[in-house]
Amino acid sequence: MRRDDRAPKTDAPVFEGAERLQKVLAAAGVGSRRACEDLIFRRRVTVNGKVAQLGDKADPTRDVILVDGERLQADTRLVYLALNKPRGVVSTMADEKGRAALSDFIGNRVEQRVYHVGRLDADSEGLLLLTNDGDLAHRLTHPSYGVPKTYLCEVAGPIPRNLGKRLAAGIELEDGPVTVDSFKVVDTLGKTAQVELTLHEGRKHIVRRLLAEVGHPVFRLVRTSIGPIRLGDLRAGRTRRLTNAEVAALFKAVGD
Repeated sequence: MRRDDRAPKTDAPVFEGAERLQKVLAAAGVGSRRACEDLIFRRRVTVNGKVAQLGDKADPTRDVILVDGERLQADTRLVYLALNKPRGVVSTMADEKGRAALSDFIGNRVEQRVYHVGRLDADSEGLLLLTNDGDLAHRLTHPSYGVPKTYLCEVAGPIPRNLGKRLAAGIELEDGPVTVDSFKVVDTLGKTAQVELTLHEGRKHIVRRLLAEVGHPVFRLVRTSIGPIRLGDLRAGRTRRLTNAEVAALFKAVGD
């Protein structure tokens, strides 16, 4: 088991009630308190839809704070992590059968209890989000919000030229039709190929079932993005804290 020594610690202050706005912004990592005062002075901060002024207070557990039009998650009790789930790990925080689970890659360095957003089957790899923000987690997984997810797959080849059009037009599965937002062939490797596809669906094993249905069973599957969050060069088994900009982008993706 490998862990990321850079995993976030949770020693940030927790506010009780309203605090000076510049203090709330600084604690959320926007910048120094003086820099935050300058943002407020330049009318770049709003609280609950109203332009903030120097001297205003805010409650980070209740108020909606925007900086330059993007929502700031100022509640320091909330945790947002990205995990590169390795193959063979089940998408549960703990497994009653003793198999490797997600909590093995977090340990005791995050005091808050977090939950995974969505799932990847044990044979699949890649990006999972972990958070204790139940409202955001619900929106990210609910189909009505249509958050796209991108996958890189190694499949049986060769790939016909018209496969992308077929997938975009829709494929009928036993539990209903599914369409992809985008599809491309990344590489060909003898009798196999690497393909990338993006879709909004979250049904169980949807990518594997979809590609098997069109004659290209999946040998390896890696999720590379969830909405605006990308896996990037995060190594297998490692976690990282999402930046303020990434959290804001997630809120924007679900229309908040």
